[in-house]
Amino acid sequence: MTKHGILTTTEGTSKDAFGAADWGLLIFSGVTWGSSFLFMAEALESFHPGMVTFLRVLFGFLTLSLFPSSRAKFDRADWPSVALLGVTWMAFPLTLFPLAELRVSSAVAGMINGGAAVAVAAVATVLLRRLPGRIQMVGLGVGFLGLTMVSIPSFGAGASSTIGVVMLLVAVIFYGFAFNLAVPLQQKYGALPVLWRALMVSVVLTAPYGLVGWSASTWSVEPVLNLLALGVGGTALAFVAATKLAGRVGSSRASVASYVTTPLAITLGVLFRGESVAALAIVGAVTTVSGAFLTSRTEIRSRNA
Repeated sequence: MTKHGILTTTEGTSKDAFGAADWGLLIFSGVTWGSSFLFMAEALESFHPGMVTFLRVLFGFLTLSLFPSSRAKFDRADWPSVALLGVTWMAFPLTLFPLAELRVSSAVAGMINGGAAVAVAAVATVLLRRLPGRIQMVGLGVGFLGLTMVSIPSFGAGASSTIGVVMLLVAVIFYGFAFNLAVPLQQKYGALPVLWRALMVSVVLTAPYGLVGWSASTWSVEPVLNLLALGVGGTALAFVAATKLAGRVGSSRASVASYVTTPLAITLGVLFRGESVAALAIVGAVTTVSGAFLTSRTEIRSRNA
């Protein structure tokens, strides 16, 4: 992997249709990430966004530290790749998401996050140097249209909401790269050693901003529990599940966890936080997931051909 450079990806090891284990990994990561937007919004009621990000990645790192296999031997030459993964999948986007949720609802954040599957497919097309098929091209176009529809109501709600949407879109683009970078690393080392080191990098990078937010945070049991759920579930276990799946079936197919993430984030935001969602945004969320579905269908057909 390293001889091809840091910014690279590979195909999944399985060309078969999803089995029970694959569906289990996908559903677990999708459900856990879908609920993360609610936990984040609740934690932001008491914690500074810098503390939310720092404690999230710290709890995730400590969780994976409990597994001895996380510290398995790792080639020094692959540290730049795993450091880049820590930046693109954790430190940078996980800093942007709480900042964005100060400006937009958790439901909107979850809807825009649904575009990650389209971003992953687009980046995979470039890194694998393989032109997309006709249906995949349609899927990418449909997904982009959906993201635009989701974003329009927030763009019209003022400067603060617009900044929040831009932050989320940038985070989604970074996810597009990160999902692809994770594949060859997982295939070489397994998910635990890769993510433990990536989270280590992320803890170091997010610590300064977290310390800045210490004095602006209010400590109590409920927000800490929300951050524990966010760190243990949404940052440690869900990332392990998604990384294992990506190494097996490829980045594009694994990223369709957004099929589960997006509707769950919307439902939880409406039920538990009383958030209102514009009709155009709902249509856009469905359109985005449809675009991701078309993109993943093309990947499945071309790999099974």
